[in-house]
This record gives sequence, structure tokens and C-alpha cells, in this order.
Amino acid sequence: MTEKVNVQMNRAGRFEPRGGADTASMNPKELLLYAAAQCAGQTAAAIMQRERMKPCNFEISVSGDLSTETLRTESTFTCFHVVYNVACASEEDCAKASHALELTHDKYCGLVQMLSRIAPVSREIAVVNTAPVKA
Repeated sequence: MTEKVNVQMNRAGRFEPRGGADTASMNPKELLLYAAAQCAGQTAAAIMQRERMKPCNFEISVSGDLSTETLRTESTFTCFHVVYNVACASEEDCAKASHALELTHDKYCGLVQMLSRIAPVSREIAVVNTAPVKA
């Protein structure tokens, strides 16, 4: 069984659950994934802010495969996968965002580092430029 949590950065720079989810309705395993998404998002946003760039859109999805076919209290995670989706206004911002996400995932996000001690953590980084193409 796979558990999955999606968060998106709002206009105020805070990350909120997507799809109408609410932390009060999340089970403990979803809350762990949610905490990792929040940590990664806040860490990456802080690095991007230091680089003087703000993404147009920023979403993070954290999923984890469980050791059982159904959700049970004794279920443990066997692996995690983090997907970073960022839209930027320029090529320069795309490069800064990519670098910030690599630093976040590989070095600065404590929860992603902690998850890697539980089970393998894979990642996917997608950064797109939303600026119109010049003819």
C-alpha cells in the first residue's frame, strides 16, 4: 500500500495540503509524510528567498510504500519518493530553483535526512520556465 501527501505553496508562502485534505483527518503515517513535505518546502523556499527568487508555483508530493497491503498500526515504510514541481518566471530562476531543491533534498532538510535513515528516499525534480518564448 502507498500513502501519499501533496502540498502547494500559497500566495503567503505557506504550504497547504492539496485536494481538500486537512491535517486533522490524516492518519499518523500521512502526518509523517506531511511533515516531510512541509520541512522540504520551507527549507527550499528559504534557500530560494536567499537567492532572491520566488517561484510562480511550487508543489511537493511525498509518498511512501508500506510493508502491508492495508493500513495497519504495525505497517512500516519500505521506501519514500519525493516529487518537487516548480514553475519559474525565467531561465535564471529555474537554475536557482533546481539548485535550491538539490540542496534541500541532499543536505538541508532534516526530515528528508531522517526518512533516509528509515528507508531509501528517491526524488524527482521538475522545474519549468513559464516565461513566453521570444521569437
